[in-house]
Amino acid sequence: MFNFSITKDPKNTKIVVAMSGGVDSSVVAAKLHILGYNVIGVTLQLYDQGVVLARQKTCCAGQDIYDARNVANKFGFPHYVLDYENRFKEAVIEEFADSYMRGETPLPCVRCNQSVKFNDLFKMAKDLGADALVTGHYVKKLEGDYGAELHKAIDTSKDQSYFLFATTQEQLEFLHFPLGGMMKHQTRELAVELGLEIADKQDSQDICFVPNGDYASIIKKIRPEAEKKGVVMHVDGFVLGKHDGIINCTIGQRKGLSIAYSTPLYVIKIDPAENIIYLGPESALYSNEFIVKDYNWLKKESIPEEGMEVNIKIRSAHRGSVAKIYLLDENYIRVTIPAGEKSVTPGQPCVFYEESRVLGGGWIVK
Repeated sequence: MFNFSITKDPKNTKIVVAMSGGVDSSVVAAKLHILGYNVIGVTLQLYDQGVVLARQKTCCAGQDIYDARNVANKFGFPHYVLDYENRFKEAVIEEFADSYMRGETPLPCVRCNQSVKFNDLFKMAKDLGADALVTGHYVKKLEGDYGAELHKAIDTSKDQSYFLFATTQEQLEFLHFPLGGMMKHQTRELAVELGLEIADKQDSQDICFVPNGDYASIIKKIRPEAEKKGVVMHVDGFVLGKHDGIINCTIGQRKGLSIAYSTPLYVIKIDPAENIIYLGPESALYSNEFIVKDYNWLKKESIPEEGMEVNIKIRSAHRGSVAKIYLLDENYIRVTIPAGEKSVTPGQPCVFYEESRVLGGGWIVK
């Protein structure tokens, strides 16, 4: 069910809705307007519209801005487009390229939420005197004993909690996610009921600033040195061949390595300092321990000295694993997985869960 609750009278409640131009945020904005709230739609222009105008499976592109504006015009609430291109380039695109140069596999959608959408947009909504910032994300916000808690959505196939682990407690108290208790098909049905022309619009899937999934071309433009050739080594210590740049590989990769060998080989490790890619058998991909940095913690009680058992996700589509976490210092957490886990990838988030609740998470470093 569509769930939005706030103590003030709707007509005296100012709501900023982050409108990406997709069906989810459009439904949220239109529904809140109909319920009598003072809605202000805001869409962020994050990159050159001309580059992505014709693309279909992204967010915050030229067509998306047009679609968001049409929804606002249809229902008669104000809509603003904010030019965040420079901020997005600095905080997300530049970091994306640098992460690959460090031999990592980044997830820029989390960085975007962390730095632009839930930080800069949060501040802007506060400056406008808004009572809440509302989005179309599929997560649930529940009130716990010590304040707001972040939980997985009802629709597990659309749950976006993994991408929002970096949301701070202050932001969470101000944010609302009305779609967290709905299935995606219910959202589309509500869009039809509201008369939205974009009711059947495809969901965004691609990284918004990467044309056709060709991330390497983006990195090469920003960091020309990314094409530096280097050596491909077997984990047992002998040379297998050469590579055309570490940005072309990620942990667990098997295809496209251009290395002839008697048995299947996978990318096991990337050493950016020595510009070496290490390959090995599938068995070498399994890890029982790794470190995360720059973690965000959303539970009142800190991690006890003896460690804490949690469930973790190390990829957005990961089924989850039982793990134990240990606090090393204010920046690092050690994660141990008794059963082992395959393809633990530096640059990806590791998110900690207690059943459906998001406890926090950090970035895998090794």
